[in-house]
Amino acid sequence: MEPSEAEDTRTIGRRLREIRVWRRKSQRVVAELAGISEGYLSKLERGLSPVERRSLIVALANALQVAPSELTQVPVPAPGNGHTDSTVEAVRRALAAVNHGRPDGMVLPFEVLADRVDQLRQDRRACRLHDVATALPGLIRDVHTSLDAGRDVGELLPLVVTLHVDVTSMWLKDAGAPVDLRGQAALLARNAAREHGEVTTLGMAAFGTVNALRATGDFDLAQAELNATTLPAATPETVDLVGTLMEQHAQVAAVGNRHADVDAAMAIASELAERFGEVEPIGFGFGPTNVGLRRMSLALEAGEPDRALNIAGSVRPERAAFATRQAAYWVDFGRAAAHLRGRRDDAVRAFRTAEDLFPARVYRNPFARDTVTELLTRARRDAGGRDLRALAHRMGLVVRRGFDLVESLSSSAHLVDDLVGGFVPDEGLGVVVPVLGPELDG
Repeated sequence: MEPSEAEDTRTIGRRLREIRVWRRKSQRVVAELAGISEGYLSKLERGLSPVERRSLIVALANALQVAPSELTQVPVPAPGNGHTDSTVEAVRRALAAVNHGRPDGMVLPFEVLADRVDQLRQDRRACRLHDVATALPGLIRDVHTSLDAGRDVGELLPLVVTLHVDVTSMWLKDAGAPVDLRGQAALLARNAAREHGEVTTLGMAAFGTVNALRATGDFDLAQAELNATTLPAATPETVDLVGTLMEQHAQVAAVGNRHADVDAAMAIASELAERFGEVEPIGFGFGPTNVGLRRMSLALEAGEPDRALNIAGSVRPERAAFATRQAAYWVDFGRAAAHLRGRRDDAVRAFRTAEDLFPARVYRNPFARDTVTELLTRARRDAGGRDLRALAHRMGLVVRRGFDLVESLSSSAHLVDDLVGGFVPDEGLGVVVPVLGPELDG
């Protein structure tokens, strides 16, 4: 078995080391290209420090001449998803069939299709990924077959946008699917929006396109898409779209360290949230709560976990429109608490709360996985440590005794070959050893 096949890469640090070795680059060279110290890079690779910022992922990917998604994607199958991973292939085939003009579904009345799309939107927001996975491939085929039949085109075009932006793309993200599939879904939405031509539909498609471009690390293209998008006037019917697009402006600017642009975009979003309150006319769920969630994530991106926790204190996550966003709050709370002295147990409780709401959000989030990995290197044999190790096990990060094992894993491909298939959790823990599933995502 080749080292790249043997070393599990379910954390960013492991992927980072694997790709660096494959590129035949030294730590010194990669660190210089990424603008960080060699010692910090070594800690990232060994799981002693988590990768917490998207801007750092982009810098490391550029240094290694790979797409950022190469560092963040989770191998399939990953833990906790039932049959979700196998359904990714069915969605891929449905998207391919649509792109080749052969969706091979059923022609159905608009009302029937609209009800099915709305049901899947609600299922995803309630974290019922299994239900979405079961119904989505057939719905994609039926919606596009009905559109191709020329019936109810004026109503079906915006429905296509809603389906692929708010269901297909989001479900693919939740399922940890290859990012190119999200791009395919976003392109279908974009084409439908352009044919429809209405400003709100175009704005919704732009939201999906920007999310797909951010996933692939194409932040310059994401910014260009935002700049080219005409925003509708902010009214009670459109404010969630306008506010959400302003939040996207801030997210893209944050990765480029354009702090003034971040502040300007979030100032507009905050003003809209205060003026209109918690609203959801289009389905994005915008308001003061969502702005607070976004400010938390932006503080983490800026490397300010203490500020993120201060913001968290003013946010009521139960007021978030969707369970998926409530889970996002607790993931970011856990990431922030993990960085502060004496807050490890708070971090573990936050991750467990997020896990109760939406397991996949914890299991597949690369930042959460790196944070849990780093916490485990510091965990002692106490109640909090046991909870942490149990969480790591459910995430597919199996732990072993002894720091020396991490060093040997980083240097001995032969030892890694012997470890494939996984370890049984050991009670004298201190090191994370990710366990390979039966196959890796290509």
